[in-house]
Amino acid sequence: MIDASSDLQSSEKPVLTGVERSESNLSPMQLESFGFMNPSTPGKLYVLDTNVLLHEPDCLSRFQDNHLCLPADVLSELDRFKNEQSERGANARKVHRRLTAIFENASGLTAGVPTQSGGTIRLLIYDPMMCERSSQELRRFHRIFPDRERVDHRILACTLLLQKHVDPPVVLVTKDLNMQLKARAVGIHCEDYLNDKVKPQELGSHEMLRLLVDQNELQRFASSGELEIDQERLSALHVNQYVLLEAGEKQTIPARLNGEGKLVRLVVPEVLKIPDGNHLKPLNLGQKCFIDALLNPEISLVTCFGQAGTGKTLVAMAAGLHGVFARDYNGLTVSRPVVAMGDQMGYLPGSLEEKMRPWLQPIYDSLELLMTPHVNQGPRRKRQKAVGETAHQKPYEDLLNQGLIEVEALAYIRGRSIPNRFFILDEAQQLTPKEAKTVVTRMSQGSKLVMVGDPAQIDHPYVDSRSNGLVYTRQKMKGQSFVAHVTLSRGERSDLAEAGARLM
Repeated sequence: MIDASSDLQSSEKPVLTGVERSESNLSPMQLESFGFMNPSTPGKLYVLDTNVLLHEPDCLSRFQDNHLCLPADVLSELDRFKNEQSERGANARKVHRRLTAIFENASGLTAGVPTQSGGTIRLLIYDPMMCERSSQELRRFHRIFPDRERVDHRILACTLLLQKHVDPPVVLVTKDLNMQLKARAVGIHCEDYLNDKVKPQELGSHEMLRLLVDQNELQRFASSGELEIDQERLSALHVNQYVLLEAGEKQTIPARLNGEGKLVRLVVPEVLKIPDGNHLKPLNLGQKCFIDALLNPEISLVTCFGQAGTGKTLVAMAAGLHGVFARDYNGLTVSRPVVAMGDQMGYLPGSLEEKMRPWLQPIYDSLELLMTPHVNQGPRRKRQKAVGETAHQKPYEDLLNQGLIEVEALAYIRGRSIPNRFFILDEAQQLTPKEAKTVVTRMSQGSKLVMVGDPAQIDHPYVDSRSNGLVYTRQKMKGQSFVAHVTLSRGERSDLAEAGARLM
């Protein structure tokens, strides 16, 4: 795509021998042909790692009037991913197209091409046969990290050399934590890519916000179900936020701020009824707020944080089944990203459904729990079968065959348009912000999207508690009249699970 060889071939490379070779510096012509020269305008120099480009291809336009530097080894790494039929492959191809457009009419790729924001973008060429001889820092670096063919080490060496030959500050931008540690070990200033990270103070606490009201206001709210108070007290709230109205000790009522600026009462049934199945009763205040958002037809996006055992997935699926049986939706779709915890067991045999079964098994477990009628007739082997149930048929399989319930992998959602369905995205904290955007933009008229997960349980290598798709979606969509968020903090799975989530 980008040919830097002509720049190298046109440069003069003097023949150096003995002590002369080890102490010599690169000539100005060589520095220019390798990209190691000062920019013509003020600004920092940011060296981008491959994972930053794969994480967000649009990052090339996010650095304002500063100067971007791309080591040639980054292009080689991108080339490895461009044929993948995945989000990563699509991002690699997008980066290639962007770079081709930027460098299309450039005479020298290492000299720096001006960008629309006032900065520049250039390629850096690292030639270990010449560059190492010109830098004591590089020789020290390779004594510490002797593997010279490792791409990470070549990018670090390239950054060290740039740092030596330019005046402005040089910053390496990478999402690889281990590479950040290596960079700091050899004196390179290193930063994470923060454009899509939520600020720590914006993550919110697990406690519901309490709003002080007087006795008369609380009584008026209890009788009418609505309350209007001055905007000064509501200034810290956003639309569809849940609060606890408090008028003294043990005098509290939960409420939601609607789009008209009024505090309204929660609309929560005593139980979520599922025909021929188990009814689900909300067990705590957080679950009541969650059900209120799930059943509200005016709210089309619900995000939910909660640690293991708080009932995120189970409550969402119960509300979805409740809506499907009430004919509010044409069906229920449940999906989750395929991200493994720990070591993988290799390729799985069978059809697509059989391959995905281990990943989606928690969803099937929840379906079986909700749709299997509770019959207390002694040991399990003597339990009576429900009407129409056979020895090999699960109670939800008829609904799966009819298309009323879909359990599918998230990998195949691109290009779909999903109308009038209740869509649950489980383990949404494993998504990148771009993947989360892809899911949100698939929803058509009449659909409701429910994204649930625990930002503290992340197995994805390049997202964390502040940059994952669940947290990103909640922050970017907060304040919209059709969006609500709930945080569940009390575990209901068992005392053991609750203690484990809290103490371990």
